[in-house]
Amino acid sequence: MMGKMLMVVFVGVIGVSFSACSDLPRVLVLHDPLTPEEHVTLGLAYEVEGRPELAAREYDGALGKEHGYMPALIRLGNLAFDRGALEEAEAYYRHALIMAPEDPGVNNNLAMVYLTQQEKLDEAERLANLALAQGGPLRPYVLDTMAHIYVRQGRYREAQTALNNAEALAPQYDRTLHQRLTQLQQELATSHPHMEQGLEVEH
Repeated sequence: MMGKMLMVVFVGVIGVSFSACSDLPRVLVLHDPLTPEEHVTLGLAYEVEGRPELAAREYDGALGKEHGYMPALIRLGNLAFDRGALEEAEAYYRHALIMAPEDPGVNNNLAMVYLTQQEKLDEAERLANLALAQGGPLRPYVLDTMAHIYVRQGRYREAQTALNNAEALAPQYDRTLHQRLTQLQQELATSHPHMEQGLEVEH
């Protein structure tokens, strides 16, 4: 009899507990409705607004939806590069290269990491040459990278040739690239004034 009474009381308490819980606000696990592409698009918008932390969150969201999603890896690498986290940038770019070994943008970006670190310049040159072989609209940017690599290596004549080619192909709207090329041109003219003479642009 006592056992039966305890069971009734216990059931009653459980019933009260469930009843009380039903009045509490429920925590819902929301499904992420965005595709990886939409996460990256939103991240780019945050970058334009100067909010890199929010941009990084969106790129991470894209990777959560699709592991190894190339655009997100590249953008995270770019954010890391911009804040000077070069080892982190290298890791993102290397991961991206696993997905697309011949992608010109990723190869050039990784070459820029090594150039900035002032190490592995032979590897940087190899990556830049691989990017250059793909052609396309990135060609002037890769030539700029190669010109800077050659300067670091003391190969000034090759640097001048790459620089001349980059200037010939650089889009008019990209002032940042033109300023970078002009600055290197001035450095070469000052330190090696004979370099500009007799060099032609490749076509």
